[in-house]
Amino acid sequence: MVRVRVAPRHAARGAIPLALMILLVLLAAGSATAYWVASGSGSDSGSTATTASVTLSPATPSAALFPGGQASVALTITNPNLASVRVGSLALDTSRGSGGFAVDGAHAGCVLSALSFATHTNAGAGWTVAGSGSLSVTLTNALSMTASAANACQGATFTVYLTAGP
Repeated sequence: MVRVRVAPRHAARGAIPLALMILLVLLAAGSATAYWVASGSGSDSGSTATTASVTLSPATPSAALFPGGQASVALTITNPNLASVRVGSLALDTSRGSGGFAVDGAHAGCVLSALSFATHTNAGAGWTVAGSGSLSVTLTNALSMTASAANACQGATFTVYLTAGP
């Protein structure tokens, strides 16, 4: 008589999850090996454009200036760059003219220390100038003349030199 022994059913149920577990470990190990063993090469390059400074036209008063008075000044900001540029402030450029100001030749006796310029920021917003574009700006009441200005300043034409800040 031959006896055949039959394994209990619960033993077969445990073998399937064990086989799946072994299979998953082998797949993960193969993937990790492929990740670390894989190789490649390549090259790339890039460059940035150089940024040019904006240019400001000399500002001119938009109305006659008189002792004790103020006048707005008008200027143009030109952006030679391809991208837009933000100008945060416009201030007096004291390195140009006489302390940032000039007067026409017929009024050489006008003392320019009678003039003052208030830095403008466009209420903190600055100005954005489009790429390869220009922007006309009027700075309201930016130029002042002291009440003690000399008579030689009557009828004078003034130029205000400005600089752009961040």
